[in-house]
Amino acid sequence: MKKYFLLASFVLFGTSQAQIIRKYSNEFLNIGAGARGLAMGGAVISNQDDVYSPMWNPAGLMAIERDWQGAAMHAEYFESIAKYDYLAYAKVLETGVFGVSVVRLGIDNILNTTQLIDPEGNIDYDKITKFSQSDYAAIISYAFNPAGNTKLDIGVNAKIVYRNVGKFASGYGFGFDVGAIYKADNGWKFGGMLRDATTTVNFWSVNQKELSTIVDGVEFNPAPKDKMELTMPKLNVGASKVFNINSSIYVLPEAGINVDFAKTAALVSTDFASITPYAGAELGYQKMIFVRLGVNRFQNITDIEDLKRKVSFQPSAGIGIKYRGLTLDYAITNSGIGGSNFYSNFFSLKLDMGTFRND
Repeated sequence: MKKYFLLASFVLFGTSQAQIIRKYSNEFLNIGAGARGLAMGGAVISNQDDVYSPMWNPAGLMAIERDWQGAAMHAEYFESIAKYDYLAYAKVLETGVFGVSVVRLGIDNILNTTQLIDPEGNIDYDKITKFSQSDYAAIISYAFNPAGNTKLDIGVNAKIVYRNVGKFASGYGFGFDVGAIYKADNGWKFGGMLRDATTTVNFWSVNQKELSTIVDGVEFNPAPKDKMELTMPKLNVGASKVFNINSSIYVLPEAGINVDFAKTAALVSTDFASITPYAGAELGYQKMIFVRLGVNRFQNITDIEDLKRKVSFQPSAGIGIKYRGLTLDYAITNSGIGGSNFYSNFFSLKLDMGTFRND
């Protein structure tokens, strides 16, 4: 029961404190998708080469080898209270690769206590109801080689966002991501993705009647004055290369940095930008069995007990298996939602269909 009250407080607080510019907005789109990328700590900015690419770097769609790919992922947080789902489809065209993705993060059965106290100050538990908070996004992606340059892949995401907080509030948003991958002659790949490149705008509508409570003439939970919020750009850059141990085994490491254009708890933080590193690796056997490790989200935190500053980070790990056109991946990691320390299990499935491009 306590968890539900905490989640309800978090949702309502986040709604009532909406500002014009937010450090953290539409964070569900920064979780990522696909157990492979999550197991590697997001170290796939330059090497994600499938239908999960739109969530990491849409330019990676250009690496799809078959006619089309489909994918699905499911995960649960906070002991299954929150559910995260991803569905995607990508189709190879003559001029590039087209993709469409749908994302949902939802929390159901949250206790609504806004009407618990009547105007005279009396508590009525029969007025406790339940509601759901859900975040949705539809992403349309396109990747191509500019001027036919096969060494350079460019990708673009167009995003439509819908966020709903029960009867209390709802918001619509739109934005764009831009990504690129450059493939050098020596085998190195360099990737970059600018999320919310033009900022992502969310327009909120708040139901004041449902949200507020008046007790003894005093209004609680007043509606926010600002109904629009802007998601500032984020930059992810990384480099990777495949190292073949022998004819059957390879290692694919990637390292890079994440840049938030805001002051956060990152290792390097200024009023203009905050920078934190990440790293991950994949060990593959005959391109059929995979073991993955990663580390991300380095932050400066203060220990509650001794009040000393220290560095925290988020480790992750996972495995995968591929048989013909079917790939099943698993990852265990901390999503980082709301600064939580809950580790969750991610399962994702990918299906390759059709002939190869050069057939």
